[in-house]
Amino acid sequence: MSVYKNDRQFTDYVHTNIALPKIYEPLGWNPVSIERVKAEYLDMYLGVDYVFEVNHVQKTVQERFRERKYSRYSDFTIRYRRDENPHSQRRESEYYKLAADYFVYGISNCLKTDIEKCTDFLKFAVIDLSKVYDKLNSGQIVIQDNGQNSCQIESRQLVCPIKYNKDRSSSFFPIDIPLIVELWPEELVVKQHGFV
Repeated sequence: MSVYKNDRQFTDYVHTNIALPKIYEPLGWNPVSIERVKAEYLDMYLGVDYVFEVNHVQKTVQERFRERKYSRYSDFTIRYRRDENPHSQRRESEYYKLAADYFVYGISNCLKTDIEKCTDFLKFAVIDLSKVYDKLNSGQIVIQDNGQNSCQIESRQLVCPIKYNKDRSSSFFPIDIPLIVELWPEELVVKQHGFV
């Protein structure tokens, strides 16, 4: 099975069997069915995986689920750049197109190789992306290629490093969930379990 197919199968399973009943239903977020072509457009160009209705208002969501082996990490990541891509129009990644209202990040209690054992999240967070981007645009969250491994609080700013995948094909930056809760309690994180 290809890595992409394995990842997609894992993500779809976690969404349907864990995220819907354990995150979205308790929040009162109801899934909206989207026609396939529109769903592909939303995913490719706006970073939107799902649409929910909340009190007659539609909310868009980007999801990322991880295996239990990532449970030691306390951040969620946003893909940043692919500078080695030969096509210049493909070098800007998720950060530049992400238009979802919320980022739902979760670490499951299983591995991708045993998804039938997935029953819960070890950690999850629902993050208000518009407020994250407000903090980025105002300079309260700073992305720096500073060689650090994790975010640090410096003078009431959250300074987050640019990290590179091992093959240098792309970069990303982590945003530490306990630190955003410390700096901005109840402002950026709508709901969380296991991070704080």
